[in-house]
Amino acid sequence: MPLHVLLLVLFLIPIITVTPSPALSLSTSPPPPPPPPPPPPPSLPLLAPIRKDHTTLRYTLSAYLKTPPQRLDLLLHLGGRFSWVDCYSGGYSSATYRNIPCNFSVCVPLDSLACGYCYDRPAGPTCSNDTCEYFPENPINRKVGLENALLDALGLPSTDGSSLGRVEVVPDFLFSCAKADLLAEFPKGTSGLATLGFSNVSLPVLVTEALSLPRCFALCLSGSRSAAGVAFVGTAGPYNFIPGIDLSKGLTYTPILLNPQGDTVITYAREPAAEYYVGLTAVRVNGKAVPLNATLLAIDQESGRGGTMISTVLPYTTLQTSIYRAVTEAFAREASAAFHLPATRPVKPFSLCYSAGDVASTRAGPAVPAIDLVMQSEDVFWRVSGANSMVRITRKGTDVWCLGVVDGGAEARAAVVIGGHQMEDNLLQFDLGSMRLGFSSSVLLRGTACADFNFTTIDHM
Repeated sequence: MPLHVLLLVLFLIPIITVTPSPALSLSTSPPPPPPPPPPPPPSLPLLAPIRKDHTTLRYTLSAYLKTPPQRLDLLLHLGGRFSWVDCYSGGYSSATYRNIPCNFSVCVPLDSLACGYCYDRPAGPTCSNDTCEYFPENPINRKVGLENALLDALGLPSTDGSSLGRVEVVPDFLFSCAKADLLAEFPKGTSGLATLGFSNVSLPVLVTEALSLPRCFALCLSGSRSAAGVAFVGTAGPYNFIPGIDLSKGLTYTPILLNPQGDTVITYAREPAAEYYVGLTAVRVNGKAVPLNATLLAIDQESGRGGTMISTVLPYTTLQTSIYRAVTEAFAREASAAFHLPATRPVKPFSLCYSAGDVASTRAGPAVPAIDLVMQSEDVFWRVSGANSMVRITRKGTDVWCLGVVDGGAEARAAVVIGGHQMEDNLLQFDLGSMRLGFSSSVLLRGTACADFNFTTIDHM
């Protein structure tokens, strides 16, 4: 083809320009980030049923431990430093337990100087090399062991204060193992000790820290043989009881005091006693002041003696001898003069009793003189009504009401120990953030009882 014809052909062919489709853009700018996930819902407070054992007159708290979860009944100890569990009876089997190395941080709060090693036993929950060890103690007979500390999953039901929710799990609950002989004098069927005392490793502190809840717990003990009382953990309220009464309302408050000198067999350096004290300043019977040696009511900072302690381990309020005599004499005098009650033969361990046929009944128990435990001022007092001051004894042809306080001896460490019977059907709130105790006095006067929380959805506990 001649050259001029070829050029003409090329000129007549249209020029085709390929433009990349926008959909096929090769841009390298990153896509927008996905929206952040929604924050997890805040944890609800937890609770635990508390039952009274009418043989030992002590209280047990029910909780789940291990994986898979196993229900355990534990002796309730308001003043204990750390919880412990029998790891030997039947063996300790759990998919989630962990031993704790000796230099681990949870050994530090208790200044644990014990480090365990296995020489002649296979490794396991009760024996592991380089393992932190604690000194579990029986608060009744004061027997002490030396055992491995463990971490494992603890489960307790959640609550909105009125109803029950799902079981919440604290994955790293700290406790000590113990041998079965440390359970002496505990209620039958218990597996260990649940402690609520002033300590960084007590049950309420571990639970509230793990779930970011307020450092606050409340107890409502019941003396019922058929229904449970309740412990609330991680909430200052509401505490709703049938028929819709919120016991967090109308509490009276007094500071929680600490004793600088511990009273456990094993002492813990730089740590105060784990028990809770209050600043009792006076006692009134039927509105009249009882003459007392006021120096006994203060905690001696050097010896740790004196003061007023609260205990769930002692069944009845225990008074130093001179206080005991003054209170019982004042009570007998007022019962005779104002209520026309003649004393009858006493029944041990009590020294002042009245024939049940002579004592009238009221909404708050037997009609007897009220006892007021006066705190920081005259108008701040815990009133002990008849249901809490008196104990009914029916045996061997005897039917009497006895004043439920006992003589703790002239050298009693605490001048006053408020015992379990005096706490029943009273709501006690321990606010460890504000270091104050809220108390209701008898909730019977408000038309409810500590056995009236709705546990219908967890009858299996």
